[in-house]
Amino acid sequence: MIRVLLVDDQPLIRSGFRALLDLEDDIEVVAEAADGREGLELAREHLPDVALVDIQMPVVDGIEATRRIAADPALAGVHVVILTNYGMDEYVFDALRAGAAGFLVKDIVPDDFLHAVRVAARGDALLAPSITRKLIDRYVSQRLDTGAGTALQELTGREREAVALVARGLSNDEIADHMVISPMTAKTHVNRAMTKLHARDRAQLVVLAYESGLVVPRTS
Repeated sequence: MIRVLLVDDQPLIRSGFRALLDLEDDIEVVAEAADGREGLELAREHLPDVALVDIQMPVVDGIEATRRIAADPALAGVHVVILTNYGMDEYVFDALRAGAAGFLVKDIVPDDFLHAVRVAARGDALLAPSITRKLIDRYVSQRLDTGAGTALQELTGREREAVALVARGLSNDEIADHMVISPMTAKTHVNRAMTKLHARDRAQLVVLAYESGLVVPRTS
């Protein structure tokens, strides 16, 4: 059973998402919060698999709530998915850097929303390649982090190659095909890279890959 926490200051939004989730046999909404501080408290109480968190909220906003969840070892199993009204919200990249597993636009169609919750619960990043490229082109090129490049030196050549492919939006199976290795070996490369880089999930690998210059944003 996938346990979900809803964190949004708009009751109508929470009710709409809850109505969709409650219809699914494999998903359970364990709690709702109206701001980030309450969301953090409920995350510690219920230990959900997925926390759907709005960016703009009173008291504690979604970015700070995400940062606090990511920093709490007791909440290591909580995958934060940011909810935004706009696909290119200027705060989305900050949320990814804070530890979010990905983001969803609030007008997403129901089937895609449910699929996204299941993807997040598995620990996969919710970053479609087209959205990733736009996001990176707009923000990452202005925020190059040389420290990230230093950290990548700890990776083997194959691990760096796997991280670059994750940043391009490839799944483990697609990485395996590209590198001519088994899916299990591809998963091992990705997991070892996450461990060495202290990344919570694949979304943070994407951020690190671009910030370090391992993958270069398009100029067009």
